[in-house]
Amino acid sequence: MPNAFHTRPGPLKRCWCQDQTLFANYDQATVAVTVLASDLLRIRLAPLGSFAPRRSWAVTPPDAEFALAAFTVDQLADVSVVATEQLTVLLAHDGGQVSIYEREGGRTVLADGPDGGPAWDESSGGAIWIKQMPPDEHYYGFGERTGLLDKRGHRYTCWTTDEYEHQGPTTDALYLAIPFFLTLDSAGQSYGLFLNTTYRSVFDMSDIEHGRYQFEVTGGELDYYVIYGPEPARVLERYTQITGRMPLPPRWALGYHQSRWSYETADCVREIAAQFRRRNIPADAINLDIDYMNGYRVFTWDRARFPNPAGLIGQLGQQGFKVTAIVDTGVKIEPDGSYPVYAEGKQNGYFIKRFRDADAEAFTCYVWPGLCAFPDFTRLEVRVWWGTWYAGLLDDGVVGFVNDMNEPAMHDKPFNHPESHSAEPPPETPHGPPDEPSTHAEARNIYAYLEDQATYQALRRLRPDQRPFLLSRAGYAGVQRYAAVWAGDNASVWEHLEMSLPELLNMGMSGIAFCGTDIGGFFKNGSPELYARWMQLGSLYPFARSNSAKGTSHNAPWAWGEQVEAICQRALELRYRLLPYLYTLFEEAARTGAPVLRPLFYHYPADPATHQLHDQALLGRDLLLAPVVRPGKVCREVYLPQGVWYDTRTGERMIGPQHVLAAAPLDMPMPLYARGGAIIPCGPPMQWSDQHPLDRLILDVYLDDEGSAEGSLYEDDGQSFDYESGQLCRTSYCCDVDRQRGISSIHAWREGNYVPARRSIAIRLHHSAGLAEAELPIDTGEWRIELSA
Repeated sequence: MPNAFHTRPGPLKRCWCQDQTLFANYDQATVAVTVLASDLLRIRLAPLGSFAPRRSWAVTPPDAEFALAAFTVDQLADVSVVATEQLTVLLAHDGGQVSIYEREGGRTVLADGPDGGPAWDESSGGAIWIKQMPPDEHYYGFGERTGLLDKRGHRYTCWTTDEYEHQGPTTDALYLAIPFFLTLDSAGQSYGLFLNTTYRSVFDMSDIEHGRYQFEVTGGELDYYVIYGPEPARVLERYTQITGRMPLPPRWALGYHQSRWSYETADCVREIAAQFRRRNIPADAINLDIDYMNGYRVFTWDRARFPNPAGLIGQLGQQGFKVTAIVDTGVKIEPDGSYPVYAEGKQNGYFIKRFRDADAEAFTCYVWPGLCAFPDFTRLEVRVWWGTWYAGLLDDGVVGFVNDMNEPAMHDKPFNHPESHSAEPPPETPHGPPDEPSTHAEARNIYAYLEDQATYQALRRLRPDQRPFLLSRAGYAGVQRYAAVWAGDNASVWEHLEMSLPELLNMGMSGIAFCGTDIGGFFKNGSPELYARWMQLGSLYPFARSNSAKGTSHNAPWAWGEQVEAICQRALELRYRLLPYLYTLFEEAARTGAPVLRPLFYHYPADPATHQLHDQALLGRDLLLAPVVRPGKVCREVYLPQGVWYDTRTGERMIGPQHVLAAAPLDMPMPLYARGGAIIPCGPPMQWSDQHPLDRLILDVYLDDEGSAEGSLYEDDGQSFDYESGQLCRTSYCCDVDRQRGISSIHAWREGNYVPARRSIAIRLHHSAGLAEAELPIDTGEWRIELSA
């Protein structure tokens, strides 16, 4: 145990129950165990004995909103025993250790052990909790993390940090701070732990204490939730119940986005759009980076470069393009009153101050415009004020926003100064209104989260009939309620391509279903092969966007020559054909918290071969992707879990579990396998997501060993919130085979009030003998197809 944390609970003085909570008082400290559900516990430590009122920024339902769960409490000689329908909790009477077991069977879920449990430092106010770390346990999540899939063996700091141009496998803090992880043992049993603090926290999973892990907070209350699975999917469902789930995005946001720092003029943007349409490469959105602004002043246009923004965006809309624009948090200081964003913010005292005094100066640092002030988003009136500024960009036709530099990123000198370095406000810098004071130590991790909340809520007010699309670089637990997230400033190197998949998988296991990394890499110059391989994988990221920095190669699909352009075109055409399946997955994520991109262990937790598999993933449950992430490869090993799998490129049918060697030359699509037993809805090729209705639905039916399959298709209008009042359609499909007659029966039925346009349907039936196909004039009912190859 670190020497800094030397005080531990002594002998028990008093133990009592109140509402759903067991309190145990030791000397001056109190430990509390709250039963929120039979599989959900909240555990808290108050070193000074009492729990002060505090804001829980991420947890959406307060404890009182959970249905009262039945539990019992027994006082034994050395422990208090709390028992729910699923769990048994032992609270030690000497030391405050908490250990949790399955009620049936007694298997250990997580335990403190005799030398673990809570401790604190009386001088600093920091606190720590030490848990046992079984040798067969793996750890996932922790937000945005570089490196491999399993996070055992390292320390992880939760502190939003602008780590530009220095990302690598050993990088610690990045833009996204999510103090949550999910475990998996060799038997496939899982639990989750969410540390409910916005102060700087550290998870030490390095195992240097010989079979122990620990988490610590530098301030505030030590407060954590334990979520019992035992399935990973159940853990994620509970975790996103308490921290929130993403809203269903507009359908166009699932298309491909093109970006660069920067497309510097309106003519440049027009040319990019024209190239996509001329070359028949699908795309839905073009992003405008900081050079669209007047001197990098947020919420302005550079009228020399973009003389008629509304006219430009209108022209792009006629070609099927949506426009998104970047927004930064630093507000340029203009003392002469010529810049209304700064003038209003200064007049109303909306910026972070150096001291807690009404007349104190604003805290200032350098960002792109020069010396800047920064809104205090911990104040409701500031969030409302900030949100009003999006109206002008919306009026010009911008429909999506990218909240950038919101860790918040700051420098001590101008960006062009050779000795400019990242800076942060001192921890004691005041935030919040007088009646709810806070400091930067508490507010930093939620700075972007609160900006995203302000943006999303403003967009809903300003355009109540349009679903917002918001992308954020930084965030905290629960940011998924407001924004998609991308993984910041990666680089055009092979290591970052390989790293991107486990990075996104762990973001998904942290509640962020809508996420992506910059396809091709943001910094540095890559190569044709790297970009082609990255597009093959990135075209199936939940959020698919290519991006690149000034002074680097343009990461556009045609920038690397005809061969790479053809590879990119084919990869993006696949994404657009899969949009019906993708949109169905996004609705599932919005409803249940399930990731869109999933590690194999999510559906195969009992298979140890999946527990550390970092270079494969599941897109939903039914598609297994196996990208090539190293140069010069023409084949790769692929692990297929238990069941029937079909190579979507060749039609070959295979039985798992087994390792196969898949052909993967550069000019062949990425290895992609469909699960036997799945029905995957697809559409025709399109140049943008709403180019035309789904006027020909294609069902790929992949039979399992029993000759059956099932699937579903979710639909709505793709842009409004009418689905919240029942204007949606969910079509379910099932398939059974009469083996004696060689006939397959497929049945479809609908639920919901939304009525899709009349359309034809094509059925492709994949089975052990080959492929059977049928074209039908209507898309619901019952159909019979002969199985002869």
